[in-house]
Amino acid sequence: MFDFLMNVLREEYDICRELRNSDRCRILLLRHRTSGNLFILRHYHGAGDAYEKLKGIRCPHIPVIYETARKEDEVLVLEEYISGDSLRFLLDAGPLTQKQTKQIILQLCDALWAIHHLGLVHRDIKPENILLRGDEAFLIDFDATRVHKPESRTDTQVLGTIGYAAPEQFGFSQTDARADIYSLGVLMNIMLMGKHPSIAMPPGKWGLIIRRCTMTNPRQRFSDVRMIRALL
Repeated sequence: MFDFLMNVLREEYDICRELRNSDRCRILLLRHRTSGNLFILRHYHGAGDAYEKLKGIRCPHIPVIYETARKEDEVLVLEEYISGDSLRFLLDAGPLTQKQTKQIILQLCDALWAIHHLGLVHRDIKPENILLRGDEAFLIDFDATRVHKPESRTDTQVLGTIGYAAPEQFGFSQTDARADIYSLGVLMNIMLMGKHPSIAMPPGKWGLIIRRCTMTNPRQRFSDVRMIRALL
C-alpha cells in the first residue's frame, strides 16, 4: 500500500510548496492535477496507528484523513488542507479575550473528545498545532499521538513540547486523556494571560478550571474534556 500510494501521489499530484522539513517529518502542500484541490501530505518516521484510527472519523474540528500507508517505520498521510492561521500567529499580537478563548476552547474540547473516544492521546497541544479559519478552530498534527495501552506503565517514546506537556510525558507514567487536559489548561492560561500558569493565573472561574487542569497528579485533574466544556 505504501508504494502504491507513493506512485499515485507522483502521478496525480503536484507539489505546491514544502511546509516543514526535519529529520523526523516532511510536510508538503499538494495540488490534485485534475480537481485543483489542495491537500496536505505528511511523510514521517514513527507509528501510523493514530492516523489509521483517525481515518474513520469525521469531526468538524479535526482535518479529514483521506489515506494512510506505512512501510516499516515510514508513514504517509494524505489529509485535508485547512486554509487559515495558527493560534500562535494570533497570540503574537497579545492575549485573547475571555469570549475568544471560550469559543476556541469549546471547539478543542470537541476535537479532543473525538480522539479520546478512540483511545488516542494527542500529546502535543500547543498554539502551533491549532489552526483558525474564521470562527472555526482545528486541532492538527497527530504525529506525536499515541494509542493508550492500559497494560503499559510508561510511554514507549518521550514526546511533547516543554511547557505544555504534562509531567507524565517525560517518563514518569503512561499518558492518557488527562495529559491532554494538562496541556489544554496551559494553553488556556497562555491565551488569557500570555503566561504559563506557574507564573500567574486569571481570577475567578477561569483560574479554577486552569488550576485543576494543570495539577501535577493526573488523578487530581478533570477526568475528561466534557467536564471542562460543561463548566465553560
